[in-house]
Amino acid sequence: MRTFDLSPLFRASVGFDNLARVFDAATRLDDAHFSYPPYNIVKAGEDTYRITFAVAGFGEKDLDVQVENNTLTVRGKVAGEEDKSAYLYRGIAGRSFERKFELANHIQVDGARMENGLLHIDLKRVIPEALKPRKVAIGTDGQGTLNLAKAA
Repeated sequence: MRTFDLSPLFRASVGFDNLARVFDAATRLDDAHFSYPPYNIVKAGEDTYRITFAVAGFGEKDLDVQVENNTLTVRGKVAGEEDKSAYLYRGIAGRSFERKFELANHIQVDGARMENGLLHIDLKRVIPEALKPRKVAIGTDGQGTLNLAKAA
């Protein structure tokens, strides 16, 4: 099954408009698309995540990490001269790649670093104060109530 009917979800919820876009993007890709470069996605803590790419042969200048409209894009392109060596076996791929990840609301890129041929991208969920749970005082004798006549 390659299509999803999300209309029942939209009848009972508000603000999940981009969910259809995420499902559509996920169904358009095949498994071969995710084979290079290999990567891991790890939940590192309560509100932290890490994506690690195995990027042997790439330098920091060859990699580009960008975030735009809740989409994390990682690109790799080996810059430099064409290697004219005669390989007997070439197991380290150095081809260009582009990998995109849809980020949930309030997920921010906390940083990226290269270490031993691995590109680590740290992500963090940052919930704004306005969205955190808060206690609402319950008033008595007319205090703490909304007067609809004045509000209208």
